[in-house]
Amino acid sequence: MMQRLMVGWLAAALLSVPAGALAFCGFFVSGADSGLYNDASQVVLMRKGTRTVMSMSNNYKGPTEDFAMVVPVPVVLQEEQVKTLPPGVFDKIDALSAPRLVEYWEKDPCAPDYAERRRLGSAKGGARPSAAPKRKADEDYGVTVEAQFTVGEYTVVILSAKEATGLDQWLRDNKYQIPAGADAALAPYIQEGMKFFVAKVDIEKVKRDAEGTVVLSPLRFDFESPELRLPVRLGLLNANGKQDLIVYTLHPSSRFEVANYPNVFIPTNIEVLDEVRERFGSFYTALFDKTLALSDGKAIVTEYSWQAGKCDPCPVPPLQDSDLFTLGGDVLIGGGRGPAQLAVPGAPGRPPRPMRRRRPSGPFFGSGSSWVLTRLHTRYSKDTLSEDLVFKPAPPVVGGRARWDGTSMENPGEVKRDGQNNFQGRYIIRHYWEGPVACDDPRWDRWGGPGGQGKPGNKASAATGLGSAKRTPIALEKIVRSKLDSHGLPGLPIPGKGKRK
Repeated sequence: MMQRLMVGWLAAALLSVPAGALAFCGFFVSGADSGLYNDASQVVLMRKGTRTVMSMSNNYKGPTEDFAMVVPVPVVLQEEQVKTLPPGVFDKIDALSAPRLVEYWEKDPCAPDYAERRRLGSAKGGARPSAAPKRKADEDYGVTVEAQFTVGEYTVVILSAKEATGLDQWLRDNKYQIPAGADAALAPYIQEGMKFFVAKVDIEKVKRDAEGTVVLSPLRFDFESPELRLPVRLGLLNANGKQDLIVYTLHPSSRFEVANYPNVFIPTNIEVLDEVRERFGSFYTALFDKTLALSDGKAIVTEYSWQAGKCDPCPVPPLQDSDLFTLGGDVLIGGGRGPAQLAVPGAPGRPPRPMRRRRPSGPFFGSGSSWVLTRLHTRYSKDTLSEDLVFKPAPPVVGGRARWDGTSMENPGEVKRDGQNNFQGRYIIRHYWEGPVACDDPRWDRWGGPGGQGKPGNKASAATGLGSAKRTPIALEKIVRSKLDSHGLPGLPIPGKGKRK
């Protein structure tokens, strides 16, 4: 049974949610009798074949005493399989895949276009084809300590248990205040042969942000498993309302979607009014909530699927080989771990020691461009997601792309099958020409940077940290210019439409 449980079960949790909510695949336990919750978490599942590397980053809010997180994992983790990572790689993958806002100015319709011949060429970027101490014996609880080690600010214990009540009592007798109902939630995982990753945090070693929030070092695990699954049920133990869940997957050739819930795409290539610039995050969460409500709140929303080494437009530089190496490339491409790992002779009388893998000196991933980055997002509660998420590869799609001159390649909300993955949530502010029209044959719908001059104004602003975005009432029909029948949006008139031919 354990072999059928994928790596994504490892742990983790997903991206931030409004304050007070949790998005976590395990649960927090504390030595203090007060509330604690996870305010912002992200997880990256990097997969090749049957091996997955899972990286998770969590923010914690709660008492300042030492605390721990408990996460089900399919196998016993060894010390060399657990690493801490720099937080910047999560900031980058969030910004790269986040919904983006672009802005264009219409050119003088009477000005000559010396670059007209370029309009016949292929589109830029996306348009080109591309490829713990014991109080009594652990066995008295039916609990076995399978492994124990320290990494960063974490003291890690890997546990197996015969029954949920024994694990529940082990945690309580080791001075952890655990959520009510934990034994019932743990029982299915114990029956399936899962192990439990307990990472105790030394609060004196952690960093804090400007607001005093604990910022935990990201953790990375790797596993061998034929199925890709994420245990969202345990995250409901600490829930204080709805939870946002954002999953990033990285695969050499495929985007991913879920197999056991509906899949939908966020509407893209949507034109909005200029005022959205000042509240892009609030606009997007309103559009996202509307999209989710159309499926009774039970869908998983695809927000991004693109080759990791490219983007168009790019809010931040695309992923480099060093980023992919950090997220698991050293394991997936660099030789992995276990019996097949190379070894070098040890000192006389000592066993051979593993050879350290070196970072690549040249193109390690084929420049990284062939790996597909997919971003999946949902917002759930006990009433909407009652099963753990199971992922499967899905056909490539395109949507949300623009030509070199700023015109959209797909209609508003349109998603199409294709031989490559070029899909993104893209939202557009257009400044229509309002000056004089001093010619008999004006040419409309030509776009550029500020004033309509120079290169197209396609520099993107990313809506990052969406799980923490405040949700404020927004009338989408008053700020969305594009007509979108699926969402009941009638569209708004184009300025000066009467004089445009």
